[in-house]
Amino acid sequence: MVITFVGHGYVGLVTASVFADLGNTVWVIGHTPEKIENLKKGILPIYEPGLEEIVKRNVKAERLLFTLSYKDAIPASEAIFIAVGTPPKKNGEADLSVVYDVAKKIGENLQDYTVVATKSTVPVGTNKKVKKIIERAKPKGVRFNIASIPEFLREGQAISDTLHPDRIVIGTDSKEAEKILIRLHSPIDGSYVLTDIETAEMIKYAANSFLATKISFANAIAHLSELTGADGLRVLGAIGLDKRVGSEFLFAGAGYGGSCFPKDVKAMIAIAKKAGYNFSLLKDVEAINREAMFRIVEKSKKLVGGNLKDKTIGILGLSFKPNTDDMRDAPSIVVVNKLLEDNAKIKAYDPVAMDNAKNILKKVEFHPDSYSVAKDCDILIVMTEWNEFRQLDLLRIKNSMKKPILLDGRNIYEPQTLREMGFIYQGVGR
Repeated sequence: MVITFVGHGYVGLVTASVFADLGNTVWVIGHTPEKIENLKKGILPIYEPGLEEIVKRNVKAERLLFTLSYKDAIPASEAIFIAVGTPPKKNGEADLSVVYDVAKKIGENLQDYTVVATKSTVPVGTNKKVKKIIERAKPKGVRFNIASIPEFLREGQAISDTLHPDRIVIGTDSKEAEKILIRLHSPIDGSYVLTDIETAEMIKYAANSFLATKISFANAIAHLSELTGADGLRVLGAIGLDKRVGSEFLFAGAGYGGSCFPKDVKAMIAIAKKAGYNFSLLKDVEAINREAMFRIVEKSKKLVGGNLKDKTIGILGLSFKPNTDDMRDAPSIVVVNKLLEDNAKIKAYDPVAMDNAKNILKKVEFHPDSYSVAKDCDILIVMTEWNEFRQLDLLRIKNSMKKPILLDGRNIYEPQTLREMGFIYQGVGR
């Protein structure tokens, strides 16, 4: 098939590249000349394990084509996917301006029957508005149908998630469109959820809001366990063994971040408000998540004696999760800025997110590795659970620190082992 993706962020670029690797001819439309030229050379704007190789392979095979022109891509495509950003407005609602602008441009360039599917995360009712925009913009007599196909990609595992999803949600009111989309997805081994457009739009927000709720529940239980003397990790581990609950996303830590959970929880609250429902549960999920970040700051303050002024604090990990360079709504941003407000000196290292972090975090001393960060620190804080942090030479770390204090914001170390090595150790919920 010939298909088009509008947008080359995580969703657009990963999904387009995978479909090209499956033998389709895939156009990717962008709006920044420099990024498009770089993509043609195999230079990616994002970090995702394994993606660079797939992009280069399919660019070379001329199955993956990058362009700035809608006229190049749209007329020949059987299916077009809108995969642009929907960032939150100040009131929490999703900003859909780019989605609507793209819909108009798609409509203006349609020639034959086409399925226009939205992969961007959008509130209920958005696709119907997209349909109206396309209808007004398209040439007379040209047929099209719309669909909602939400994505469920995890950064760092996006290629695997595209090829082996838990489910493929296809929301459309057209059997003709449904058949085309099923044929396109046939090499992918997920279970199909075939539904109407509004239900498909709601599924993505509901899924991310539920996962965020599990994380905040875990952090609430971890904090309560600390207050009562219980072992929070054992509590959560036991809960996770219940098949009705499951262990995934039931981990205490420094809070969730990234491009999806914070944005989608806010959007879900805004969707509910518009519908006349006060989604107080999700408001508490947000509040608990914020508290988890602030609690890291409060713990660090107590561990160094109650005052952070002129203390040197080392931060290991800056991206919101491992295996990505994504700094969007990363908990490290909140923690570092709060530490700076308390007049601490910050040293930091991340395996891949440093360049992005430098554009966000000011007054931070960036270092090339974990050991140079730890040198002469009063306390070392783990903010992202990168694998390379799990196998550090911890004796070398300890001996280079001013004080051997380690605050494990992701619970990656065994407390007893570190204490026997001479560290003052504290985790989350332990």
